[in-house]
Amino acid sequence: MTRTPPTTVTRVRLWRWRRNPLRRHSDVVEAWIVLAGWVLALAVGVLAGLLAARTSESGFADRQARVHPVTAVVTDDAARAPSAGSGYGDGRVRAAVRWTDADGSVHTDRAKVSPGVPAGSRVTVWTNRADRVVPAPLAGSAADLQAALTGALVAPAAGALVWCAGWLVRGRLIRRRMAEWDAEWRQIGPRWGNLSGGRG
Repeated sequence: MTRTPPTTVTRVRLWRWRRNPLRRHSDVVEAWIVLAGWVLALAVGVLAGLLAARTSESGFADRQARVHPVTAVVTDDAARAPSAGSGYGDGRVRAAVRWTDADGSVHTDRAKVSPGVPAGSRVTVWTNRADRVVPAPLAGSAADLQAALTGALVAPAAGALVWCAGWLVRGRLIRRRMAEWDAEWRQIGPRWGNLSGGRG
């Protein structure tokens, strides 16, 4: 009993770009859509990532310009450890602090300090224009890293949106081509059957 050798399928790369009698105009259009989709996805992703990083840097700089550090005095002993419900904190605790502005105005608020800091200790806190304690702004390498991470997250998302748009356009083109094939087969199919029957 002879065994039929397995059929090997040879894939022709870039066949839509090569001249051949089976290539249609829609095949060329599809090839350009695929190429344009990848190029645009890469370009838009890079531009969106850079824009997001620069926007983040501007936001950090703007926030830093709206707050300023002051030296405050802890007015009561800080807790020895963070409370159980503090969640994913930075290990610090809140304590009452007091500071005096350059014009002599005295302000009080609560700020994060190291656990166990005794009353009377001096700490540096950040305040806004309303003289309220706010978290320290990101600056230096921390701000640069955050901006870079923002750009790295935005870039692939923007590129993926463009790529998906190109894929949808390509899908519509494929459905249109299949409809054209069906229409042609409805015309050629009966004649093909007659030819086969005549040969038999």
